[in-house]
Amino acid sequence: MIDDQDLTGLDPYELMGTEASRLDKFFAGASAGDWKKPTRCEGWSVRDLLAHLAATEDYNKACLDGTVQQFLADVGAKGAVDLASANDIGIHEFDDRTPEQILETWQTRGAQNRAAFQARDGGDVDSSVGAYPARWQAFHLAFELATHADDVGVPVSKSEGAARGEWQARFGRFAIKELKPDLTIEANAGRTHVKGEGVDVDLSDEQFVQAVAARLPEGSGIDDETAAALSATP
Repeated sequence: MIDDQDLTGLDPYELMGTEASRLDKFFAGASAGDWKKPTRCEGWSVRDLLAHLAATEDYNKACLDGTVQQFLADVGAKGAVDLASANDIGIHEFDDRTPEQILETWQTRGAQNRAAFQARDGGDVDSSVGAYPARWQAFHLAFELATHADDVGVPVSKSEGAARGEWQARFGRFAIKELKPDLTIEANAGRTHVKGEGVDVDLSDEQFVQAVAARLPEGSGIDDETAAALSATP
């Protein structure tokens, strides 16, 4: 049984909505020059990241509709051989649209899918690994939205920062326990200690979140093997 006590008291649907609103406001205020700016995702511009968000809503819809395997087969038929190529295909499917049109698509699809996930709370949705709790999937999506908000540099106020960092760290501990049950994880006073075969590291929660999201900056002091063990991002 997967230990999800780290998620107790958190509302994933509220978190999804907050992070989506943060991104929405940022994209809505983007200038023509902003769309070309690089992001923390290597090779992706701000426009590319928005197109990625819009494209991933098709996968989210497939989770809700129970058609994930068909979705994956369709993407494979378009030439995808791994996650990176699938993401690239999704981004380029929006090449003929303006950023404003992509934003509208993402706003509409995202709002519909968030409402549908919340309506399925307590039940399962489809996923690449089969039936999966809708609530847990919503946490994964909230974390992804928060990560991508940071990827494009969406500002976060000081009043929000602490609580935001706390839930991200709590989700990160859940995600690592779920993905790598051989690791032992302990939280203490804003830090997370991860221990297991070949891994024994104590990080600030902020650095732990970066590790879980596979966003550790150069010079973090964490070796590649440890970084891979701490990542819950494909």
